Amino acid sequence: MNLTVLGSGTTTPHKLRASSGYWLETVAGSLMLDMSATAFHNAAREGFDWANLDAIWISHFHLDHVGGLAPFLFGTKYAVETQNRTKPLKIFSPAGLKDLLRKFDDAYDYGIFKQPFPLEIIEIAPEQEFEILPNFTANTLSTPHTHESLALRIEGENVRFVFTSDTGFEERLGEFARNADLFLTEASFVEKSPVALHIAAPEAIELFKKAEPKLAMLTHFYGEWDAVDFQAEMSKYSPPCEVLEASDGLRLAIT
Repeated sequence: MNLTVLGSGTTTPHKLRASSGYWLETVAGSLMLDMSATAFHNAAREGFDWANLDAIWISHFHLDHVGGLAPFLFGTKYAVETQNRTKPLKIFSPAGLKDLLRKFDDAYDYGIFKQPFPLEIIEIAPEQEFEILPNFTANTLSTPHTHESLALRIEGENVRFVFTSDTGFEERLGEFARNADLFLTEASFVEKSPVALHIAAPEAIELFKKAEPKLAMLTHFYGEWDAVDFQAEMSKYSPPCEVLEASDGLRLAIT
């Protein structure tokens, strides 16, 4: 299982960090985790076969996580690369995505549901188990960010990967991510979050101590991180494992 960071930033424009997006490549196919307006362009720039993307996971409906989905589908409708595609594209999300896309589609009659290939939108409930790729099991956990936001755990290839996307502090995430091979979560702020719907580095480290993953990664950085020595900041909290700083273009094998 291989992860590439397509966007490690937020909705705020940044010269080095695009908005949220992650490409997961597995033996069973490819999966996009969240899709900001920049993510699918970055996937193409990284050389990924976006026209044959197998599945998409949308964690919640803030624009820096879902804002690229409708434009992506508008692109696949007409792209030369997708006209001969026959396999379905599966989009998994919390409840409400169909209605959101329908409202966007109706605003200008984009026809994004009329694709050259089968399009499946599968809405997932909290704590629901489902197959996200062939022989890859996924589970979800409700998180305190938006009313629909879900953390995702994927297991397959003898690997356990957990992606919280944006989240406020939730102790249950520690158990949800227990013994993960990679625990990827946000740390929007350095020392303290000014809002309850995000966490800062100390809270992320607290979750890592509960989860005891083999490897952890922080992402979704606001600009205040620019002046911070990341590893020096991590060392203040004695994390239970190595903690990586997500950066756009970072590639990582999850083993």
